[in-house]
Amino acid sequence: WLTSEDVSRWNEGTHFDCYGKLGAHPNRAGSWFAVWAPHADRISVIGDFNGWDPAADRLTRTEGGLWEGYVRGAKPGQHYKYRVGRGDFLVDKTDPFARALEAPAKDGSALVGMSSIIVDGTGFEWGDGDWMSTRKGPESLSEPVSIYEVHLGSWKRREDGHSYSYRDIAEPLADHVEAMGFTHVELMPVLEHPYYPSWGYQVVGYYAPTHRYGAPADFKYLVDYLHRRGIGVILDWVPAHFATDPQGLSYFDGSPLYEYTDPVMRHHPDWGTLVFDYNKRGVRNFLIGNACYWLDEFHLDGLRFDAVASMLYRDYSRDHWTPNMFGGRENLEAIDFLKKVNEAVYGRFPGVMMIAEESTAWPKVSAPTYDGGLGFLYKWNMGWMHDVLKFMEQDPLNRKYHFNSLTFSMVYAYSEHYALPLSHDEVVHMKGSLWSKMPGDDWQKAANLRLLYGHMWGHPGKKLLFMGGEFGQYREWSHDRELDWGQLELPLHAGIQRWVKALNALYAAEPALCNDAPGGFEWIDISDWQNCVVSYRRIAAAPPEASVEATAKGKRRKKAPTPEPGLAFVFNFTPVPREDYGVHLPEGEWELVLNSDAEEFGGSGMSPGDVVQSKVHGAAGKAKAAEAPRPDPYALLTLPPLGVLVFKQKVK
Repeated sequence: WLTSEDVSRWNEGTHFDCYGKLGAHPNRAGSWFAVWAPHADRISVIGDFNGWDPAADRLTRTEGGLWEGYVRGAKPGQHYKYRVGRGDFLVDKTDPFARALEAPAKDGSALVGMSSIIVDGTGFEWGDGDWMSTRKGPESLSEPVSIYEVHLGSWKRREDGHSYSYRDIAEPLADHVEAMGFTHVELMPVLEHPYYPSWGYQVVGYYAPTHRYGAPADFKYLVDYLHRRGIGVILDWVPAHFATDPQGLSYFDGSPLYEYTDPVMRHHPDWGTLVFDYNKRGVRNFLIGNACYWLDEFHLDGLRFDAVASMLYRDYSRDHWTPNMFGGRENLEAIDFLKKVNEAVYGRFPGVMMIAEESTAWPKVSAPTYDGGLGFLYKWNMGWMHDVLKFMEQDPLNRKYHFNSLTFSMVYAYSEHYALPLSHDEVVHMKGSLWSKMPGDDWQKAANLRLLYGHMWGHPGKKLLFMGGEFGQYREWSHDRELDWGQLELPLHAGIQRWVKALNALYAAEPALCNDAPGGFEWIDISDWQNCVVSYRRIAAAPPEASVEATAKGKRRKKAPTPEPGLAFVFNFTPVPREDYGVHLPEGEWELVLNSDAEEFGGSGMSPGDVVQSKVHGAAGKAKAAEAPRPDPYALLTLPPLGVLVFKQKVK
């Protein structure tokens, strides 16, 4: 079963399709089993097929610490574990490569709780061929990417209070995402986790979709259905740490195998979990193979790496830590692992997105490895998120003293390929909902939330919004209940939902909003901090230059494509309406395409009109224009309270 090539690649740490050999693999008469346990001196497969008898089916040790064996009668659907022995150490372990696990036993029994299940991976017929052949991956850098983050167990629930299955949630989730105009769904981890309140971040079964919503084939159905509806699927992946459950990876073969041998670095102080030792080749095979497995077996469109900062620094959130070989704080083996996993994935699946949740100023997270980067496609912009929420949480009277929190993000906006996240992390652990963070009465909270989203969609970077944010849920998110969908009966919340839908539609329609390169953004005015009015332009990428075409009569120059008209965003971050406010715009007519204060979005209905004229007024109304040799053109606008206006330049 394990060939010499398998063993060689495993020992080299390059067996990234190891999931095709390790674990349980059934055929007509039984199943092959293979597991990595270099320090064990005996391993048996125990299960339904042999009465859980450790003497019945012993595995044979091969090179590289690998064990293998064939068990007749071991069929799909049957449960099993490995009985691992090392001297006096004896424990029953879940298969690290198991493709399905049973639910934890309520009595805590190690024998029957979280047993592995043999899975026949054949038989599912995919229908997403068109999607798979056209998905963007790195080409999405110049495309709209608007991600809806979802926790499957609490998005919506059945009438009996139980969670939807993978199959049952597929259609209503696709309907909602499609209607709202999101391009992708990002699923909080569905890798098997015994402790439900960990939300999937304390993993035991890295190769198993959680049993809570169905079987692996059911998860394939969900992905396939979303793809056929034109929706991408990104999975939240947890390579930084793993659960301490005794039947899992911890102390797997009587030694700290998957975790660090160094006791100082072994435990993660924040989460009570164990930290992977990325220097071990077997661990690299396991994790890089796992990334490839989810993308290969389940047709996923990308992985979002959780807690990358905790991987990069050996002193992350630690009072005591072991320096690297040079005496520094950088985790050299983790850095190398991140590069290797991105290289392996893009070598096999060039159309996917690899996304890092990285909260520090580590350079070149989203640069290719050949340019000294970590190799991710996108990095979450945690600085923007923290700063913009700090600004928006202020009473409007005090926002002028925090203006830097709003504007500072453009200092580093082009240092990475960013995604702007308003994720689940911002609405849990007593942080309150996004709605509750906004100051003022209900009308002002709704207006402020529309302002926040208007700036999020106007700012360079891809977009990510956690479920419930699209209608301004009152309560902090809880995994134990579904979202408060009944709030959509309230006009203010229905208006927020229509606003997010309108922003996504504008994002999809306007190339200027997809130009996240330098030159795609330009401040119009950030000097009016006293009145808390900000304006900026979004500019589409320049069209290709006109080409020369040879004809029978000579050469002629083809007409260059007409440049896409730009957009202008004007924000009033106070509840004070402003009449005849001068905003410098290129001369001509500008059409109002979005107004967050429109009545359909829950606003007061104040508007500057459908079309405004920017022209030279002679005596400029602003000092900046008056100081110019020739006064700049500007438009006189009515700015609604706590509102954002979006204009599009009309082409002559």
